[in-house]
Amino acid sequence: MDGTVLIADDDRTIRTVLTQAYTRAGCKVHATSSLNTLMRWVEDGKGDLIISDVVMPDGNGLENLPKITKIRPNLPVIIISAQNTIVTAIRANEAKAFDYLPKPFDLPELMRRSAKALEHRPPAQSGVAFVTNPDLEIPLVGQSPTMQNLYRLIARTMNASAPILVLGEPGTGKSVIAASLHDFSNRAHLPLVILDPEMTAHQSAINDAIKRAGAGTLILDGVSDLNPEAQLRVLHTLGELSERSVRLISIAEPNIIADVQNGNFRNDLFFRISSLQLKVPSLRERVEDILVLAQHFINTAETDTEFEFSASGVGILRGFDWPGNVRQLQNVMGQLMMESPNAIFDGPAVQEVLKKCGSFITMNELSPSQKLGDAVEQHVQRYFDQHGATLPPAGVYQRILREIEVPLIEIALTASLGNQAKCADLLGINRNTLRKKINDLEIVVTRRRKLM
Repeated sequence: MDGTVLIADDDRTIRTVLTQAYTRAGCKVHATSSLNTLMRWVEDGKGDLIISDVVMPDGNGLENLPKITKIRPNLPVIIISAQNTIVTAIRANEAKAFDYLPKPFDLPELMRRSAKALEHRPPAQSGVAFVTNPDLEIPLVGQSPTMQNLYRLIARTMNASAPILVLGEPGTGKSVIAASLHDFSNRAHLPLVILDPEMTAHQSAINDAIKRAGAGTLILDGVSDLNPEAQLRVLHTLGELSERSVRLISIAEPNIIADVQNGNFRNDLFFRISSLQLKVPSLRERVEDILVLAQHFINTAETDTEFEFSASGVGILRGFDWPGNVRQLQNVMGQLMMESPNAIFDGPAVQEVLKKCGSFITMNELSPSQKLGDAVEQHVQRYFDQHGATLPPAGVYQRILREIEVPLIEIALTASLGNQAKCADLLGINRNTLRKKINDLEIVVTRRRKLM
């Protein structure tokens, strides 16, 4: 890489790491913890690329973007933020940031995107438009790469007029995302009308819904549940939508793909409603978000108790299949907070609540002749069975391996009182290997003193 990089972050460690990385890559670097200093550099004509945090002691990095764009229209800005929400991704996109990465970010990925920014600078923008209500809260929580990618896709498609199909298993948040596409779009001030499968039984109800939506958004919910007659009625109606200005967003479960292939769903209707597709990941596909989501539900609950998980509790939580996805996790957390005799959710407490959800195998339930491999086999087979005729998303090996590694390392760390040297010996791996796995798997290490 060649150029001058301006870094604005109030975390000294991040400034040091990034300074070293960009310097090694051949760039000149100026780093600061102040947005005022950053703006002074911009006004002086310094820098070919900006790396900026959002929350800073003297301001907000996102709110600073319009000023930068006005002064230096061709200066690319990459936003990095610990506020890993869809709101941040949308605001970064709307403010014409070159890119957005959540913290903790992957350094090689940041360097790759930085090289792209320095090589292909965007053209000057004529104006900057923020979302109608940037403080609006959306109950979509997730720091995993899968969710961050979904946030970016939502940000890029929120003003698209082409029909959008939101795909996902029950409980993943499809309806929330469909509504978000309207609430954050330039149609937010216009009507949002939801048409469910029961309403499609009558042509008059379909016509009325479209009329009420006007130039706003029409959400066609439960598309995969439409019977052949309803599919035909909807298809004929959509044929007239080209003469109207209503925006169509449809919601369906993944089985609609198989239904199209086997003839149970009209392919002409499917193509009509799916010019753009947004795939909402299941909870199994983003295991790293489970604890984040669980903590979110604790924080939003009306309770004064500061609940937390033990290492064994986290391991069991992550080992569950979650057929009901985020909605099921929310119910489990509510049950845990109601039933738990203390503020620590340990393994037995979590296991007891999850048993009520069914299809959960624990080591205690294994027969004396059954091995860990048998339980893993059942878990993996169940995972494949849940996808029916379609294959699971790519990356099964790493996802399953992570589900085993995380609780194994966490429990071993707890047993060794957080001493990494003892834990490495216990596991029979090199200490550096353990450190790398702790970092890669984002495992929190707490040193404890042994009670006498």
